[in-house]
Parts: sequence; C-alpha cells; structure tokens
Amino acid sequence: MYRNVSKQSMLSTTTDTMSTQTAAFDWLPQEVMENIAFFSATTTDVGPPSDLIPLLLSCKSIYLALSLDTNPHLCARIFEHKFDLSAAVRRMGQQIATPDVLSKELRKRFVYLKRIRARTDSRICAPNTNSPILGELLWLAYLMVLENDGKNVKQLREYAGMEQWLTEYWFDDEGASQATKALLADEWPLDNEHNALAMWLFWLFLKPDRFQRTERNYRTFTTVLKPTALAANKYDICQIPWEAFVPRSCLLEPTSIQHYSNSYHLTPPTMAIPAILSYLSLMGPLVGPTRVAYKGPHHAPNSFPSSLSQSLEWEADWQRCINLAQTPLTSQFSGAYIAGSLQGVWEGVFTYTEFTTYAALLSGRSPSILHNCSVAQHRQTWKLREYHLIVSREADGGADGAKSPSPSLSSGDPLKAFFPPGIRIHEHVGSAEVHEPGKVATLSYKRCDAETEGADVRDIIVVGEGHSAWGQFNIIGRVRPCDGFVSLLKEYVEGDRGQWLYRGYLVGSINGSLSGRWRDTLSLPEANGYEGCFAMRRRR
Repeated sequence: MYRNVSKQSMLSTTTDTMSTQTAAFDWLPQEVMENIAFFSATTTDVGPPSDLIPLLLSCKSIYLALSLDTNPHLCARIFEHKFDLSAAVRRMGQQIATPDVLSKELRKRFVYLKRIRARTDSRICAPNTNSPILGELLWLAYLMVLENDGKNVKQLREYAGMEQWLTEYWFDDEGASQATKALLADEWPLDNEHNALAMWLFWLFLKPDRFQRTERNYRTFTTVLKPTALAANKYDICQIPWEAFVPRSCLLEPTSIQHYSNSYHLTPPTMAIPAILSYLSLMGPLVGPTRVAYKGPHHAPNSFPSSLSQSLEWEADWQRCINLAQTPLTSQFSGAYIAGSLQGVWEGVFTYTEFTTYAALLSGRSPSILHNCSVAQHRQTWKLREYHLIVSREADGGADGAKSPSPSLSSGDPLKAFFPPGIRIHEHVGSAEVHEPGKVATLSYKRCDAETEGADVRDIIVVGEGHSAWGQFNIIGRVRPCDGFVSLLKEYVEGDRGQWLYRGYLVGSINGSLSGRWRDTLSLPEANGYEGCFAMRRRR
C-alpha cells in the first residue's frame, strides 16, 4: 500500500512539474524559443541537428512550436547554417529558398549523408547495386560540390566521410563500382552514370599525398585509374561525338533528378576526364627518379584547396550538365564555357605509350595490356591568347525582330581544330583578323576584356605557342559552343614531329585544369587513332 501511494504521489508531482514547465514555456515569445532551438541545433557545424532533440522532448508546447514538421522557418535557418545556398539560388532562382523547400532539403540531405557515413551503398549488394537511391546519392553529392562555398564539402568530408566511401566504392574488392572485380577478370570497368559521378567525386576530393606513402597504395589506385585514363577507344572524353562542332543531340538520355524539391534534367560529364586528372596526379611522385611529375602545386592537376571552395569556379560545369540534357543541343554559347578562361600561360604534361602497345589495344586486347606498359611523359608550356567574334544586337536582330545574317567562320575539319582549309589569322594588339578563303569579309575577333564581357559571343578561337622536350610549336584552336569542348591543333615548327590534336575540357573555369586527350591527325576522325593524355594548369 505504501509503495502504491508513493508511486501515485511521485506521478502526481511529476505531472505537476511538467505542467508548470509547460506553462512557463508558454509565456516565452516564439522568437526566443526559436533562438534557443537554433542555438541547440547548431552547437556543431557538421552533422544533423541532434542536440535539438532533447529540447523538443522536454514538453509538448515546445515540440508543437519548434518541431521540424511545424516550424519550417527554423529548419530553413538551420539549413543555411549547415549548407551553402547562394550558388543554388544563383543558378536555379530565388524560389528554391522558401522555408518549405529548405525544410525538405535539410531532411533529405541528412538521410543521404547518414547513408554515406554508414557505407550503406559503397559495396556490392545484390538488391542495391543499381538501385535508384545510389544514383540519387551520387547526384546529390556531386551537386553539393558544385555548389560548395565551404560548408557543403565540410559536411561531406567531416561528417559523412565521403573520401572513405569513394575509396571503398572504387578500390575495394566488393566495391559498388565493380571496377576491381572487372579488372581481376581482365575486363573493362563499367562506363555508366554512377561510375561517372563517382569518378568526378573521387577527383574532386583527391589529395595525392594521402596515396603516395607506399608502393602498394600507388599500385592499388593506379591499377583502376590507368585503363580508364589511357584507353581512348573504350572511354570517350565527351558525351557528344568530338568530331561534331554543331551537334544535334547527346549520346545519352538525360536523367531526371529532384534538387531542392524541383525536377531537373541533367546529363553528367564522362568519367574519362576525372580519371585522367586522378591518374596523372598519382602516377609520378612515388617511386624513384624515373617517375618525375607534379613536384609542386604549380603542376598538380588537382585543384582542391582553392577551386573546390569557390562555387563560382563551377558555373560552367553545372551549365554543361544542363546543356547536355537539351534536345536539340544549343548552338550558342550559353554558360558551359566562361569567356576568357584560356587566356594566359599554362604548364603541365602529356603522356604516351609505346606504339605497339597502343596498336594491340586498338586491336581488341584486354585491360591487362595496359597494366605493365610503360607510360612516358613530358612537360610542356603553352602561351595562349583567346579571341571572340562579337555579334552586335543590331546585326543579330532588327527592330522588327527578324534576324539578319551576320558573318561567321565556317566549321572545318575536326582534325584541324574545326578550322576551314587555308585559313589565315593575323594578330594585332587586342584583336585578330581571320580570313577564310572564298569569303569576301574579314572577320574581326577581339580579346576578352571589360568591354566584351557579357556581349553576344558568336565564336571563340585560340592562338598561341609553346614548347616541350620535343621542340617549339604553334597552337590554334576553337571552343564548341554547346558544351565548352576545346580543340587545339599543335604543330611543331621544326623537324618531323608533325601535328597533334588536343581535345578536352576546362574543369573548374579560370582557376581549373585543362585536361583531355591528344591524338594523331593522320587517322580518320571516325576511326580510333593513336592517343595519349594531357593535363594543364595555369601558371601562378
């Protein structure tokens, strides 16, 4: 009896106390309660707002006032504290920054970040390998990096452990990429959307020093990266046929994704470009004097410390994903290339394999042909000048809206960087005159400056020169409007070194890396030629 009375007494006391607390909190202004909740939710910069939970469980009135279900404004404040928002608003519009949208995005992000942290999807699992959730996770992580101004990558690295997830995905024997399993069977790693996104993320998070401590680490990482980087006949560097200057469509169907509660059609760039950048970052500095490459930050193709923390560096990469999803593809410059990005002095390397090895590869040999082949490399320096063909508003469209034809440069041989035959280019201070045989008008291209920024650019050409261990050379090139694909014709001025076509993308805009593959100019464009890799960084 005494025990029952005691329990009833205690229960009554507890109920009275809670009622008193509830009544006390009811007197608090909503703004004060929200500030207390916000402080609790943001005691740590990374990870979910876990410290908010004890406060929400303290009494019913607090839960009703501050729960994530009933207070989207509080969720929006927490989201802006933990994630970057300005790049997303800049690219997609202010409508994505409403409290309801940010509240849903906050929940979504931590659901996926917890999956990354738990390594739920990094290894092969029969019902999970090709599940939609893996694609959603990879797209979210990739877009978070493109929108990063410091907070997004901090969440991915410090809370979710994205680097460890990617290492397991790519290099574990049971990794979800299936790359290691394929190579053990002497088969080519899969070239699909998941692997493309995961390779981009691997390069974006890559810190080469972490993988240069042991010979074992070096071989583990380069064994997977090497085939993707070197096998041009298996892994394209662009989603659109490289030989088309004004293509009509992409090779892949776009993917519909949900981002900030809105649907977008996007096509990821290929995994060959980040594989080349990762491979060249790791291949040189580990063992002995024969592997000499990227000794200092001026030559390393990976640009994590500076570029990754600035969302403005990734405007063109975001727009490229948008442009590649359009049908038909745009024929105008629309953000996939930032005007003036190639202007300046560039330093880097180009690599090549033995011709007999590459011939065997083109004849159908398996990946093992590349495992033990030697890969030579040479440093090179480019000095590039970029010129723009500007179309005036009056010439492009009259008062009645009808467009009058304006002079333009024809699209020529893709093996000659799309220049028509017999082209003549005369450079002046701040401009270049281009004369195409068979046309009366001489086209006047101008250097990118404050006056031309924001103008209607019809065409971009590049003129320059450089040197390598093979000698001095001249360079001319053009930029493809729809996706910013760069084609540069390199011609040595002495000896019989001939002409070589460099093709690739500028990754990360002005402070990024120019990377891709070179090829011979004797094989037909539609045929597989003799190719190698290159990566260039702007001289600091």
